[in-house]
Amino acid sequence: MQVGLHALGIGAGAQRPVIDAVAAAAESGGFATLWSGEHVVMVDSASSRYPYSADGRIAVPATADWIDPLVGLSFVAAATTTIGIGTGVLLLPEHNPVLVAKQAATLDSLSGGRLTLGVGVGWSREEFEALGVPFARRAARTEEYVAAMRTVWREDVASFTGEFVRFDSVRVNPKPVRSRTIPIVFGGNSDSALRRVAAHGDGWYGFNLDGVADVAERVGFLEARCREAGRDIAGLRLAVALRDPQVGDLEILADLGVDEVVIVDGPPADPGRAAEWVEGLADRWLPVARAVRGRTPGGPAAASRG
Repeated sequence: MQVGLHALGIGAGAQRPVIDAVAAAAESGGFATLWSGEHVVMVDSASSRYPYSADGRIAVPATADWIDPLVGLSFVAAATTTIGIGTGVLLLPEHNPVLVAKQAATLDSLSGGRLTLGVGVGWSREEFEALGVPFARRAARTEEYVAAMRTVWREDVASFTGEFVRFDSVRVNPKPVRSRTIPIVFGGNSDSALRRVAAHGDGWYGFNLDGVADVAERVGFLEARCREAGRDIAGLRLAVALRDPQVGDLEILADLGVDEVVIVDGPPADPGRAAEWVEGLADRWLPVARAVRGRTPGGPAAASRG
């Protein structure tokens, strides 16, 4: 069991001194991944429903700083040497996929192969409208963009023809560090999101789940969809963030086959207090995670995943 930290990119976590301090402390403390999410546009009054809260509203105020995750994670990578970095999540259908492929491969190369590209289909109609991107069929657009990006990474001279993107005989360098690919994990907790994971993903980033029972139900659904797709869920990376996580959840989540529990929190605005804040989180979560990682797996899901 690993523990990640989703703490950078918003508010105080968008400030360079805080990014540097949190990143260095998280790496030295033993966290597995630093995650950062995305919204290009926020609005003061949204009609779109936020899918990760009971009241349908996002907790982040529209006035908060929210930096671009790939740019922000490049600063994280520069301040560290070993910790993983991940977008949690980048709203892929809002972007040009060839440009994202270039940016992601650049960050992966400069970080020494530490990038996980978490992507989602998006939920804010207002955001899509502001960017001039159709809100309809955004899931199909996302799936095609993923295929196009993998083609760009894999091929020296790449061509692709689809409904939403096409290019012919182009070279896009650099290539990703690990066998010309970057792990792509899909965000989202819905049935359609998990079908997308089973069909196209290298993993799943479940966000703001209600608790271990919710995770168990979702993992079971994903496992069934993987079987239908002829895939083994053991080949997927499963990272989940709970709405109210407890240290006692880690053993249960490990037995369910979860690889990484992601703690979602905001750092202090004072960079001088950031290391102490990270150390407090590490003291609470990491000893339990190490103990769980070191024990003999007790559940069937964990056993199937090795």
